[in-house]
Amino acid sequence: MRAAPVAMIDPHRRAVYACDPAQSRGRLHPEPASKARSPFRRDCDRIIHSTAFRRLKHKTQVFVFDEGDHYRTRLTHTLEVAQVARALARALALDEDLAEALALAHDLGHPPFGHAGERALEECLRAFGGFDHNAQTLRVVTALERHYPTFDGLNLTWETLEGLVKHNGPLTDRDGRPVERYRIHGIPGTIRDYIRRQDLQLWSFASVEAQVAAFADDIAYDAHDIDDGLRAALFTLDDIAVVALPGRILADIRAEFPTLDPSRTVHEFIRRLIGLLIEDLVAQTRRNLAALAPRSGDDVRNAPSGVAGFSPAIAEAERSIKGFLQTRMYRHARVQRVMNEAAGVVRDLFGRYAEHPGDLPAEWQEGLAGADDPARARRRR
Repeated sequence: MRAAPVAMIDPHRRAVYACDPAQSRGRLHPEPASKARSPFRRDCDRIIHSTAFRRLKHKTQVFVFDEGDHYRTRLTHTLEVAQVARALARALALDEDLAEALALAHDLGHPPFGHAGERALEECLRAFGGFDHNAQTLRVVTALERHYPTFDGLNLTWETLEGLVKHNGPLTDRDGRPVERYRIHGIPGTIRDYIRRQDLQLWSFASVEAQVAAFADDIAYDAHDIDDGLRAALFTLDDIAVVALPGRILADIRAEFPTLDPSRTVHEFIRRLIGLLIEDLVAQTRRNLAALAPRSGDDVRNAPSGVAGFSPAIAEAERSIKGFLQTRMYRHARVQRVMNEAAGVVRDLFGRYAEHPGDLPAEWQEGLAGADDPARARRRR
């Protein structure tokens, strides 16, 4: 099964609905413009050189280090998301640097051990406002990174910050009432505090660049989790062939290359899956944009719904892939055992630092004297 090819786009052409770096809403702390780099390119470079970005290499998601060095970490996942995001941005005549910046930073707030680590931290911080990885990403890039002489954080552009916070859609309605998953617990304190300094318009959608970066995350997950699951022998190619879209792709490969060895079959399958998902997303997003007919990036932000998305058929197929992985990989007994142990490590470390804050690294203890309990708890994070 092959999707129609995506027409090539001049990388120097920018659509009217794309974010124009020359029209950026700027940074919280004004800085002189660079003569050589756009504001969004500078954001990319600042993220790559950050401490939090380097730490991604030690953060695992499904498999831990002693299971082998061929499995993805948050760092390798992030690089794959950035590659897909740039491909999507180029095909849609968006700003590639902004899409890349959002992809590079999207996981900076995640703890180790994937969702297991996040659930453990949520449990530990329940009495102090809970844990939200998007809010933690904002905290990392606006406060925790400390490199510059006159401000904390990376001082990223407004467009990058809004994309990190809102890439999955608005957090509030126009009256400030939380929506979707924020209805129950409200907007995380980190985000509430920050928007008092710089309004990120939580009621609106983010840029097209942010929306496609979010889908790049989904595409990368689907592809590399299948690859890792096959490598770990949690399931076989024949197992995943029962899912409609993977089954059709595998049937095409086997018909075209009947004697292809299994490892090359897997590589060709992953290649075709990524290509098909990218091509469908580009085609459907173009249709959505044509229907909306935006004349600016703000028209996209003010739209009644997001503009990036898969076609209905591929959206259903993609949900089926996620359903397969949920059952056959994420809930696999072997994975569950390791993740339960990993969550225990997070809880134990939190408890240790709660009882013995002097065990924290010296730089983490700075400013803790006299801090309230929530501030102390979040420092232990």
